[in-house]
Amino acid sequence: MTGTSTAVSRLRAAADGANRWVVLVVLCLSLLLVALDATVLHVAVPAVTEDLRPSAVGLLWIVDAYPLVCASLLILFGTLGDRIGRRRVLLLGYALFGIASALAAAADSPGMLIAARALLGVGGAMIMPATLSILRQVFPDRRERALAIGVWTAVAAVGAATGPVIGGFLVEHYWWGSVFLINIPLMAVILPVARWLLPESRGEADSPWDVLGALTAAAGVLGLVLGVKRIGGDGGVLTLATLGPLLAGVLLLVLFVRRQRRRAHPLIDIAMFSRPAFTTAVGCIVLAMLALVGLELIAVQYLQLVLGLSPLETGLRLLPLTFAAMAAGATGSYTLSRTGPRRMVGWGFVLTAASVLLLTLMGQHDRPVLLTVGFVLLGFGLQSTLFGAYESMLSEVPAERAGGAAAIGETSYQLGAGLGIALLGSVMNAAYAPGLSRLHEEGVPAAAGSAAAHSLGEAYQVAGRLGGPMGDLLRDTARHAFVDGLHITLLVSAGLLLLGALAALRLPRVMDCPPAAKGCREPAVELPEQASGPGSPAVPATRAGSRPPGVPEARGRRLPRPARREPAEATGSGRAAR
Repeated sequence: MTGTSTAVSRLRAAADGANRWVVLVVLCLSLLLVALDATVLHVAVPAVTEDLRPSAVGLLWIVDAYPLVCASLLILFGTLGDRIGRRRVLLLGYALFGIASALAAAADSPGMLIAARALLGVGGAMIMPATLSILRQVFPDRRERALAIGVWTAVAAVGAATGPVIGGFLVEHYWWGSVFLINIPLMAVILPVARWLLPESRGEADSPWDVLGALTAAAGVLGLVLGVKRIGGDGGVLTLATLGPLLAGVLLLVLFVRRQRRRAHPLIDIAMFSRPAFTTAVGCIVLAMLALVGLELIAVQYLQLVLGLSPLETGLRLLPLTFAAMAAGATGSYTLSRTGPRRMVGWGFVLTAASVLLLTLMGQHDRPVLLTVGFVLLGFGLQSTLFGAYESMLSEVPAERAGGAAAIGETSYQLGAGLGIALLGSVMNAAYAPGLSRLHEEGVPAAAGSAAAHSLGEAYQVAGRLGGPMGDLLRDTARHAFVDGLHITLLVSAGLLLLGALAALRLPRVMDCPPAAKGCREPAVELPEQASGPGSPAVPATRAGSRPPGVPEARGRRLPRPARREPAEATGSGRAAR
């Protein structure tokens, strides 16, 4: 038994030492499934509606249960992983995600599908922050971590963008439940591999976990995201259904912040938000996701309803965005080391705004070259922005707080996605409806015009019921109104992206690397070191910030602090120190 345990330990130690990039592959596969599941159901909604016959509210919850539950529990499970072990939380998330996928595929009622989607959200909330915080621990060197984060963010974009492609293919060839079955064999492979390969890591393991604070944060984020989603729906802003969750969410989050400031061992170190780089990076993530998700939603409607493409063809048209995001992630580490966070994030926003303005040339007819160029620029610009923002955010916090920081980043990600659907969807609706206001002057019944003003899809249904020249008139008018509204929405989105470029000016100008790291702009001054004893590691001869003997005083600049030595276990093998 002892020999077997020793052999297993040696195998795991060898894996930890040589294969931290294999660890990255496992983490990225995990994230890919979570990101894919957020969008794979979108193209299956018509099939789900036909099979299960849910009410309008039920259909809304089928789509929103997953992102709502996932967003609300990110802080809870991110901070829990800091206490009990991130690998442990990640493995539990794998198991739960696989079970929930099987339940969703077998659902025979709207209630069962909603419950399964909510359970998927719980599993996703356990997986997402754990992957990012383990990545922070496995890659202590900032240059390698930047490359790893580039791959991580590219995989997230790939999952979100390929969801409609995979979902469209499965729905056309099988049935809607198959979009969930693809998770099960992948989880069956990832779970044992991750259990053997991934290192365990935790932050302040000896500090108590604030259960009440975690639940308060979960309820606050849930209320906030729910209220934001209601704004983007037909609930309006000044209604109890919208203002109630919004106000409750804000109040609970204020109470959460006050509670964390009073505690000796807070779940989230509120002092992180006093750092301009951290706060700016979080804001940039929100703005980038706001643009990406809102524009993708509108682009899908344009491709399907205006150009008449099938779900599979629509997904294929979005693939250039995915490939551009992968290229930005693959080259992100090099770009960041050469340009610095400020320029990378700022110019990423500017490039995205330019692509959005280019897409305003879309009209009633298909222009594939224009769409391809616009999507390529959009994917590369937004991915560069997300890469620089995530890397700056993680590098601003100590490794022991990685779980909380990752949870904040992922919550910002989800909140930005919800805001994008709400804000840009509201702008789209406000710009689309006036285009149908004069239909009654052409003889179209007022009730039909009112129903058609809700959305282009509903306008097509009304036009089909009317039939004849009047139906054709309604269809053409609605299509033109949608394209006009799309142009206005794109202009608003470009303005928000340029606002993000201005916000990025608060980020650091250069990549703050340890003095010995390559690719840093600031030259390092070598500090003399003295050994504390035979065989002991060298330590600085003087305290940080003082001028060592024999080193001339630097004029007009202060000497950089010596690089903090990582624990030998974390530095050499990739296994994070506990």
